[in-house]
Amino acid sequence: MGLPIGVILLVIVAILIFFGVLHRVLDRMRLSDRAALAIIVAMAAGTFLDVTLLRTPVLVKMNIGGGAIPLVVAIWLIATADEAGEKTRSILAALVTGGVVWGLSKILSPDEQFMRVSPMLVYGIAAGIIAALSGRSRRSAFVGGLGGILIADILHWIELAVTGIPGSVFFGGAGAFDGSVISAILAVGIVELVGEAREKMIKTPGGGHENEH
Repeated sequence: MGLPIGVILLVIVAILIFFGVLHRVLDRMRLSDRAALAIIVAMAAGTFLDVTLLRTPVLVKMNIGGGAIPLVVAIWLIATADEAGEKTRSILAALVTGGVVWGLSKILSPDEQFMRVSPMLVYGIAAGIIAALSGRSRRSAFVGGLGGILIADILHWIELAVTGIPGSVFFGGAGAFDGSVISAILAVGIVELVGEAREKMIKTPGGGHENEH
């Protein structure tokens, strides 16, 4: 079928949400199942729509599902955060993640034939880990993972504009969409696993092993 990795992951997540598997995770992010499904549907459907934002001096395009929807969702999650600290962490998580991804783009070969895996897959995994570490909460990590790739593209845009190097910017296009989805899901997954481990340690008397029967 040749479906992008990002779309495949969104379908899997949508199925898990539909069957209530991720209800607890979404509840901790203060997202309803319906809202999460709406975001997934909007991102998947929007992958078929591209808009041109600027033609000169740098060609700038944006994919609705991979660029516009994640941007709106990230802004909405930041704006609706209960605490000022979480808003700050979310913004910092996105900025730090974006900076790391942009830095990696300067190191890794842009030619995929010299790499065993796609650079964008590496970016997505790295972004997910950095977002989880800098975001800490599930919501902040999600914002960091989702917005980190977009921030990296903004930095790339600034680089082209300042240096005058020929090039183009495509927010949320192709690999960038996959990277955003991978990083967001991985970031939340890492924070969730760490959170679960901490809860088990707290529930276990003295932080030791639970009674075995």
